Amino acid sequence: MSIKEKVLAGDRLCGTHINLSDTCVTEIAAALGYDFLWIDMEHTTLSCEQVHMHLLAARAMGTPVFIRVPADDLTITKRILELGVDGIIFPMIKNYEHACRLIEYTLYPPYGNRGCGPKGAVRYGIDDEREYYRNNHKTMCRFVQIEQKTAALEAEKIAAIPYLDGCVLGMYDLSGSIGRLGDIFCEENLELTLRTIKAFKKQKKTVGVSTFATEYEILSQYHDMGINMISTGADYDFVLQGARKTLQTVKHVQGNMN
Repeated sequence: MSIKEKVLAGDRLCGTHINLSDTCVTEIAAALGYDFLWIDMEHTTLSCEQVHMHLLAARAMGTPVFIRVPADDLTITKRILELGVDGIIFPMIKNYEHACRLIEYTLYPPYGNRGCGPKGAVRYGIDDEREYYRNNHKTMCRFVQIEQKTAALEAEKIAAIPYLDGCVLGMYDLSGSIGRLGDIFCEENLELTLRTIKAFKKQKKTVGVSTFATEYEILSQYHDMGINMISTGADYDFVLQGARKTLQTVKHVQGNMN
């Protein structure tokens, strides 16, 4: 099954976040067997050129790639679409109208207003460009992040948007939008979260969460809430934790030897 088919089927999917510029991290992560890799352009300095290199590394290992683009940046969005990515994630959705506008950026007329000019998306002409305009542009996965109270309150309308395949919960920003930044499991944040999950499940669409947490208890809680797509951990944190543990081990050994 393709990643699109898995998303549409509501399969349980696991990914991790790529933030660093070196494509070796993507090659390593892709080889491990994640269902997808989440490459982040919102909170990193990654350029389109660097993202392209990450995409090629992941493709070489047969692992799908989702790109989180910067908020409300139509130019970057176009460039990422033309790479032929497996999925796109729009952060910081404000409301239904905002979500509609962003999804329309990804679709050609009459479905949306995406500008013509696919390159990597049609393998530079190897694939039929007209067929891509007619149908194949629809095969990419499309997600919006629900991380604002205003969006969560309109979750039912957002979930019903055509060609939107699912949402990704941003629990920290959602808690910030209610004045409780970091208190992600407080009552009001959970109420907005469960409201969103219910709305998207009603439409039989995928519900995801983006978290740097890797603890069993936290990931289990997300799973038990009905979230079927979990993107967890991050490349830089894996390096940090491994290096920290090794340093502590070496210092312990050297201390015992004195």
